[in-house]
Amino acid sequence: MDTTLVSTGTEGKTWGGGNQPLKASYGKMMMWFFIVSDALTFSGFLAAYGFSRFKFIDSWPIADEVFTHVPFVHGNYPMIYVAFMTFVLIMSSVTMVLAVDAGHQLKKAKVTFYLFLTIIGGLIFVGSQAWEWATFIKGDYGAIQTKGGNILQFVDSDGNRVALKDFVVPTHTERVQHQDNNGLWFLNEKALPTYSVSDVVTGLESHDNILVRTQMLTAEGEKTVLSREESLRQIKENSKAVVEGANLKVNEYGSPLFADFFFFITGFHGFHVFSGVVLNIIIFFNVILGTYERRKSYEMVEKVGLYWHFVDLVWVFVFTFFYLV
Repeated sequence: MDTTLVSTGTEGKTWGGGNQPLKASYGKMMMWFFIVSDALTFSGFLAAYGFSRFKFIDSWPIADEVFTHVPFVHGNYPMIYVAFMTFVLIMSSVTMVLAVDAGHQLKKAKVTFYLFLTIIGGLIFVGSQAWEWATFIKGDYGAIQTKGGNILQFVDSDGNRVALKDFVVPTHTERVQHQDNNGLWFLNEKALPTYSVSDVVTGLESHDNILVRTQMLTAEGEKTVLSREESLRQIKENSKAVVEGANLKVNEYGSPLFADFFFFITGFHGFHVFSGVVLNIIIFFNVILGTYERRKSYEMVEKVGLYWHFVDLVWVFVFTFFYLV
């Protein structure tokens, strides 16, 4: 049988075989393919958020009024903690660059040290995001949902937000939830709100300095504050339920669509960061065990580094869309 190879005339050309596109290994090329496809996914999510915000721009929540919390510190500190989270994630990208550079020089000790710092930065970010979710879900002020689905908030005469707990006293009448022992075992019911609508009406009537603020924005970009008479009328005639915090159905800060996008996009990104931390931990232990030292190549550190830089870059866009714009 004749096994002579036939020349195709493509030998030595870029795609004639035996070449590495862009001088990259197969593993790095596959990582780049994944990053590009994932970037398109995030682009679609952020584009959907942008279109939705543009459509409901007159009633969209103001980020400076939503993300104002700092752990263990009471007060109003807009964007401070989010800026800290962003700084930590960016610095973890710096330590990853240093780990990759140390890998190129086959310096095991430095790779171990910088990978450890990268893992710590990722864990701080994931933990901070979990805390931010919990704070967003719990809420801070409370509001009233109208029969039309809009949100009514409360401010004082100077325009400062006022929490329901500051002027509403819960009634002591018993409000029993569905339970197994009352014959309604087949029904599920969420926890009852702290206050009823009638409690809010009573509290508003007894505090002359409290006004209602709607979710609609003025030409100056501030929410519309109603007069005292209109505030009382709206609460008495148009109230549907008391809202505390935010979830996939209601949002005390404004449009429920904002909460939907927030949970989905930041959750999707948080999953990426958590996955990156897990990958970094695996690579970290492989470095300690000397796996890459024996191979005389730390390319795995570089491939995971590409993914980590991508996750950091995506956060820059998420941070811009949700918190800055």
